[in-house]
Amino acid sequence: MLDSRIDMDRLPRHIAVIMDGNGRWAKERGLSHVQGHEAGANSVRAVIETCRKLGVSTLSLYAFSTENWRRSKLEVNALFRLLSKYIRREIDEMDDNNIRICFMGRREGMPKKALADMDSCLERTKNNTALTVNIAINYGGRGEIVDATRTIARDVQAGLLSIDDITEERFAQYLYQPDLDEVDLLIRTSGELRVSNFMLWQVSYAEILVPETLWPDYDAQCLCDAIVAYQQRNRRFGGRP
Repeated sequence: MLDSRIDMDRLPRHIAVIMDGNGRWAKERGLSHVQGHEAGANSVRAVIETCRKLGVSTLSLYAFSTENWRRSKLEVNALFRLLSKYIRREIDEMDDNNIRICFMGRREGMPKKALADMDSCLERTKNNTALTVNIAINYGGRGEIVDATRTIARDVQAGLLSIDDITEERFAQYLYQPDLDEVDLLIRTSGELRVSNFMLWQVSYAEILVPETLWPDYDAQCLCDAIVAYQQRNRRFGGRP
């Protein structure tokens, strides 16, 4: 048992994390932003392992937003190299631990090497069932909603769908990963109070935690503390007890 305070019968089904603070962590230590991202990869491993051991169904990680293209070319290239490096380094263990990896976001503009590594990872782990790790890369919540709306419009135009068929439940089936549960717990590290265009549809009723911890310092105990805090919330979904 990782933490005796956790009620194993009330685990969040879907935890989403905005992994923030790599740059500040590096700056405090006189390191480059790239080194900060490399340090953050260790926290990715710790959080994935903890979710698997606890029995959390889905973990979504915000790796690269559509807005992150505004960063320096050096940093952007380093982030995609780090993604490929992480996939190649961790894929055997992920597969052995029955972890499924999926990705959400737009493929346009992404490096061919990163796309090839992502596709290989998807294919190899597609039948795994212990934990789904959903990596948001070249992702934006508004873009996801726009893309879903475009596809719905095409289906209506083609006669595959009528306007009256469009409900919230039907709309959700047009999102990038429609098989995933809505987010129960949203964590943003480093104390920033923004959702930053992340899973805008899916976090509608998520419990939000904003620890001051910078992402490279976020470990298994930090996640356990977050789950304990989540379990202390009274989730009413707009109603009353």
